[in-house]
Amino acid sequence: MKEVLFSVTAAQCTWAYTKGTGAGGQKKNKTSSAVHCSHAPSGAAGYAEDSRSQHDNRRTAFERMVATHKFQTWLRLEILRRNGQMVQIDAYVERELRNVKIEFKQAGLWVEQPTRI
Repeated sequence: MKEVLFSVTAAQCTWAYTKGTGAGGQKKNKTSSAVHCSHAPSGAAGYAEDSRSQHDNRRTAFERMVATHKFQTWLRLEILRRNGQMVQIDAYVERELRNVKIEFKQAGLWVEQPTRI
């Protein structure tokens, strides 16, 4: 059985409501049924105006936000961090960055920039 490491809930998101656009009649154009959902820690956002129901659009906007590449990347990193694997990854990246050679063009010649790591 899988253990729940953490959960992301609607309470952790910022919600904004706007009037819907397009086909759907007067109700859609006059009520704030379109929903914007944003998750600050990941920077991900979702939007929905498919339904005339704000409740349905809220659920759809949350699902779309969770499906974004930005959120999925944040989720993977957060899982690694909470499992203690992020320290190992940071150490590996630090070691590899010491091998990076940075050059820039000066007076038509490529000159190596001294690294400050």
